[in-house]
Amino acid sequence: MNTKYRFPTLVIHAGEEKESPYGAVTTPIFQTSTFAFKNTEEVKEFQMGDASKYLYTRYGNPTLKVVEEKMATLEGGEAALVVSSGMAAVSTIALTLVSGGEEIISTEPVYGGTYRLFKDAFPRLGIKVHLVQADNIDHAKSLLNGNTRLLFCETPTNPNLKIADIRKFVSIAKERKIPVVVDNTFATPYNQNPLSLGADFVIHSGTKYLGGHSDLVAGVIIGPKNLIVKARETMKLFGGCIDPFGSFLLQRGLKTLAIRVERHNQNGLKVAEFLSGHSQVNRVFYPGLSTHPQHTLAESQMRGFGGMVCFEVKGGLESATKVIDSLKIFINATSLGGVESLASLPVLTSHFGFEETDLERADVTPGMIRLSCGIEDGDDLVEDLKQGLDRL
Repeated sequence: MNTKYRFPTLVIHAGEEKESPYGAVTTPIFQTSTFAFKNTEEVKEFQMGDASKYLYTRYGNPTLKVVEEKMATLEGGEAALVVSSGMAAVSTIALTLVSGGEEIISTEPVYGGTYRLFKDAFPRLGIKVHLVQADNIDHAKSLLNGNTRLLFCETPTNPNLKIADIRKFVSIAKERKIPVVVDNTFATPYNQNPLSLGADFVIHSGTKYLGGHSDLVAGVIIGPKNLIVKARETMKLFGGCIDPFGSFLLQRGLKTLAIRVERHNQNGLKVAEFLSGHSQVNRVFYPGLSTHPQHTLAESQMRGFGGMVCFEVKGGLESATKVIDSLKIFINATSLGGVESLASLPVLTSHFGFEETDLERADVTPGMIRLSCGIEDGDDLVEDLKQGLDRL
């Protein structure tokens, strides 16, 4: 498709088949585990790389292909791979690029699942992971060595929305020709395109903003075609494939991404501005605020700042619990990026069970509340937070 079209057009039409079976306007759900061949010659053609043929849904499926082509277009990449979850995206690309005895340098804080993968699982495979603060990535230079195979970056970070300088991270990596992977889940391709800033791969938890309706679990990897082919082989071996119906839900959600993220951006800023002036709030984390210490950096690499807002109330976990249990519109639930607004306590969800030193290093405190501002009326969200904070 003509990639000169603007984002709201591409998000609807990119990757879509123009000659669907029976003239279907939407992409059919090819809910099948296996595919039939007319003859043995077709089997040989598939094995020789004929992309028009399919063997088994773990290897590929026409419903999945639509999402992959759409996401590659939206992020400006050569190819994409849709997988079963955001964690499948992280592990698949990492295990494609890194082997036992080799090393990864990652920014921190990162999503709790990613952190546990890097801290607990990868060392058992002989993979060492070094962590550097997202706002001090120059530290990565001193950690580079002959075994470094990947630089991993999450920006904005979960849960406190630190911003990593993607261009600087890329410049550090390129000196050694090391690939850079950026987790773009919080920003979405509508607000940020890491590949245009020099990154080699972008990953997403499709569960979040891409799907947008809190009804699926999915992940996506975007990057160079030759390495996405290798990532697909990794996915096939470890089994992190998504089913056709989940992929259908993902491509359906993507079609409204532009208009949804516009509202998320608006509501996120409105909520952050309200919280920043409240007497019971110690700190507000939102890169769209001029008071955010990395606001200028965020402006230089983002077009919008999203619907994620984190804030810290006075009185610690007791006060945070009182506030979150008083909310009427915000739903006390983990995850993010859906049309409905959610609120969660990081110390009891994404960072539950972390050691005190790990929480301190990640700057995650007991009084912290993470908000995923949905697409409801922004004034209603502010009023809901106000009545909750008035309980303190």
